[in-house]
Amino acid sequence: MIDGLKIAAAQINPVMGDLDGNLALAHKALEDCRDYDLVVFPELVICGYPPEDLVLKQSFIELCMERTKAFIRDTKGFPAYIFTTPWTHDGKNHNAALFVENGEIKAKIFKTNLPNYGVFDEWRVFKPGPYPDVVPFKGHKLGILICEDIWFPEGAAHLKERGAEIILSPNGSPYSTKKRKMRDDIISARVKETGLPLLYVNQVGGQDDLVYDGGSMAYDGIGKKIFQAPYCETYIGPVS
Repeated sequence: MIDGLKIAAAQINPVMGDLDGNLALAHKALEDCRDYDLVVFPELVICGYPPEDLVLKQSFIELCMERTKAFIRDTKGFPAYIFTTPWTHDGKNHNAALFVENGEIKAKIFKTNLPNYGVFDEWRVFKPGPYPDVVPFKGHKLGILICEDIWFPEGAAHLKERGAEIILSPNGSPYSTKKRKMRDDIISARVKETGLPLLYVNQVGGQDDLVYDGGSMAYDGIGKKIFQAPYCETYIGPVS
């Protein structure tokens, strides 16, 4: 997707509230991707999505943060990765993506557009963050947008203006009969608007009455789909 960068998608099945199990899945994914430069996980991979009232317990968010920091220390020397977790910053709780490299958090990205319709209720449990700046990595500038932020043009345009060369998007998008075409249309639109390649990484599995069908995908900068992960099964590997 970017010359000289090997990027992998970790389309895995986090279980709601199972921090130990989810971290084990993430660790295994990084082990399997040691030959890559960067691994992208789905949305809120440490705790499952949507966490609903779990994140109204500050002790739960603190536990997620504590376990995330330990995981980052334990994976020093692994490929860089985008890890997703609830995170408290300046007294506000966010849906966050952390850019991790060599055992350190290099950037924190907080979701801006919090959905509050259908099965989603994020306005009740999180605070929105600003649109992020680009993340420097191996001589490139990466843009990161979390799930809903990719559904609106403003975030992608913001990153384009700041020199992003690619957009990476962790997602927790449940299945519906029309959702697959909607995702294709939205991602294609962001690529057409910005001229940037885009990687969309979704989770797979079930959470109560929700089904996550995976279907992670990547488009190049001219709007051609260059990668399609399988539906309804785990996929850990290259995106082009």
